[in-house]
Amino acid sequence: MRAVVYESFGGPVTVEQLPDPVPGPADAVIAVESTGLCRSDWHGWMGHDADISTFPHVPGHELAGVVREVGAEVRRWRPGDRVTVPFISACGSCPSCQAGDQQVCSAQTQPGFTHWGSYAEAVRIQQADVNLVALPEAMAYDTAAALGCRFATSFRAVRDIGGARAGEWVAVHGCGGVGLSAVLIAAAAGAQVIAIDLNDEALSLATELGATAVINGAGVDTAEAVRTLTGGGAHLSLDALGHPATATNSINGLRRRGRHVQVGLLPGAATPLPMGRVIAHELALLGSHGMAAHAYPEMMALVSSGKLRPDRLITRTIGLAGAAAALPEMHRSTAAGMTMISPTSP
Repeated sequence: MRAVVYESFGGPVTVEQLPDPVPGPADAVIAVESTGLCRSDWHGWMGHDADISTFPHVPGHELAGVVREVGAEVRRWRPGDRVTVPFISACGSCPSCQAGDQQVCSAQTQPGFTHWGSYAEAVRIQQADVNLVALPEAMAYDTAAALGCRFATSFRAVRDIGGARAGEWVAVHGCGGVGLSAVLIAAAAGAQVIAIDLNDEALSLATELGATAVINGAGVDTAEAVRTLTGGGAHLSLDALGHPATATNSINGLRRRGRHVQVGLLPGAATPLPMGRVIAHELALLGSHGMAAHAYPEMMALVSSGKLRPDRLITRTIGLAGAAAALPEMHRSTAAGMTMISPTSP
């Protein structure tokens, strides 16, 4: 198969011919039709994720495609099935999985991190009966791939973890793929959304997706700006970037008894937070880590009905060669929205 590959952290990223994946007894091999270019893959390439420990390595964890091959123990899926997957592959048998919390499975694997990922013509997904999600026939592969990490993570963070309600003020710090997804989902829930970023192009897209107000954070105390706009602070605030400054600003911009949800991945070092404010204002600090496959039906139904339009987040599609060039530059990119990769393109 053709795949994007690197041989060392921070090293050259190229497109090479690699051996096709082979399924284990409970696994499936997916022919990848679309996969997302995600900042988490940049973190992996930089060496920020301890799950990547052997080389060569193939990144990629947001995907949709067609089942090519299944292991002997797989019962629910057959070659030809159209599928997507959460970025977390759960084991299905640990206490968390048995409680329905596959997104925090203690034995989880992740394509693109624990093993070769989806910047390739094919990828192996472990425990297929637990982790594959069927696609509606009318759903495009790009749309389905957009769900797998950033959109599904934001859906659960905004609705299930954050509990966004109609009429509430919701602040979203960082308007990359996760943040723009959160803007779209919170606005669809009837919330008044404030989008915060340094990129005017991203803020313009946030407005198109339903943001009530936007703040360019350059030289601005964004927490104070949120408190002023909302008359006291946001009810719910999300750090969708993953940086000590945005996490702190998110907390400081809350009203009393507000909720902060940490969605963006933070650096490995300990992150100082304004805990005095957390105590004095009885703030809730919450984490959100993906969404289990069994929880997809509600989100899929909203997408199929047109009430949620993740396809509006997709601003460009590139091939594997484009992905190899784009991955090392993600920390410098100012492109708004989501970039999808088509492994079948040149």
